Amino acid sequence: MSASAGATALVVLLASARVLAQASDLPPEVGYNYSDMETARSGALGGAVRAVSSSIEALHSNPANLVAARVYHLGGMAQFWPSANRQSYGAAVVDSVVSRSRLAGGLSVNWVFQDPDGLDRKALDGRFALAFPVSDKLALGGAVRYLDLNEDGYPRDRVLPPSAASSGLRRDTIAKDITFDAGLSLRPADIVVLSVVGQNLTNPGHGFLPLLLGGGVGIGSRQYSAEVDVVADFTTYEDTKLRTMVGLEYLAGNNYPLRVGYRYDAGLKNHAISAGAGFVSREFSFDVGVRRLLGEYATTAIFVGLKYHVESLGIAGPVE
Repeated sequence: MSASAGATALVVLLASARVLAQASDLPPEVGYNYSDMETARSGALGGAVRAVSSSIEALHSNPANLVAARVYHLGGMAQFWPSANRQSYGAAVVDSVVSRSRLAGGLSVNWVFQDPDGLDRKALDGRFALAFPVSDKLALGGAVRYLDLNEDGYPRDRVLPPSAASSGLRRDTIAKDITFDAGLSLRPADIVVLSVVGQNLTNPGHGFLPLLLGGGVGIGSRQYSAEVDVVADFTTYEDTKLRTMVGLEYLAGNNYPLRVGYRYDAGLKNHAISAGAGFVSREFSFDVGVRRLLGEYATTAIFVGLKYHVESLGIAGPVE
């Protein structure tokens, strides 16, 4: 499995490097993807992970769900958007095992490179999150987020030379903000989860960190999960736009998660379908997801993730 995973990653990297030699014809908003740092699981499920998530997915979608499972995970993740000329690479650690109070925490860092022969946008995204189970049915969580984003280019399809008016910013920092997310998850029944998440709640006032309010309803067990999410974006466009996401997941043969997803983005007025698969064992997991945006801004996004399960070594205490 590790050899095939390495070969897949190498093919993706080579393909991505090839397309990065020319500027993207897509609007920057498509590749930037609302500043979402999605994992392979999230990408495959259309982004519908606010309710039924845990581990690294929870760190980026709903910090309250850091306590949904007793884990100590180290992970790496990457995104490749060939037509949008975006690559991102990240690492994360999530621990909900060591603390006797069942306080869970997580930390991630992601580096984003978008359209190097066009906008030449680069970003550093860092997050630190904590979560606490108020009871067996209610969990609360919060995350502090830091974004440092700059540009050193301009869209090559424009007639004007580089200037502030044509997005030629010459390494100017266009966003350097500290903001936070907050979430809660309620479990009214064993397999039902209701979640509400607010993101970028300081409302920086720009589309690089849009103010978002979303919710999800999910059902899930070890064998399967299904979820529907709706997110309101208050910042990116002139008026509030909704994104609707649906995800389905099934664990085949106890080791092979199979996933499909759908997303409708009212801002870009496009539909997206997605799918993915993976391998999970006691010691590690590997996941791949693919999303295809349809319509006017058609493009493909590829998500890759690898997690190492530290708790499986028995050095992090008992796992429930």
